[in-house]
Amino acid sequence: MTPPTHDPRPPYQQAAEAIRDEIKAGRIKPGEQLPSHRELQERFGIANMTARSALRVLREEGLIYTVQGRGSYVADVVGPGGELIEAKTHTGDRAAIGAEAGPDSAQAAGSLIETLHALRDQLRTLNAEVKALRREVDDLKTYQSRERSTP
Repeated sequence: MTPPTHDPRPPYQQAAEAIRDEIKAGRIKPGEQLPSHRELQERFGIANMTARSALRVLREEGLIYTVQGRGSYVADVVGPGGELIEAKTHTGDRAAIGAEAGPDSAQAAGSLIETLHALRDQLRTLNAEVKALRREVDDLKTYQSRERSTP
């Protein structure tokens, strides 16, 4: 699905909206890998940097996360019915947590939230690596079984 040509918005925003709509509709599910930059380029007729910008917008919104060398994945911000749950920003989290407790509590809460976000990102990266390793193990098992059956 290519963005409409009469849309006055920049192409990266149009591409980001199309992907966002697919996430909201549940066509791309949490944990599922998004198309590569090259696939997005071809699909939307945009340049590589434009595709990267579209993914950056979605990453900043908290809808996706990127694992270096592996790709981009849908974050766990989509509800069970496929509805989009708004992701909070670090600043919004700090303000909400520290509003009633004062500035020191807000600062401590902000630090804790940043640590939790970093841990979440590390867990996502490890999860993607575990999935890749499992695929490799399955491939090796298949290869070994073929070798054993060959005279």
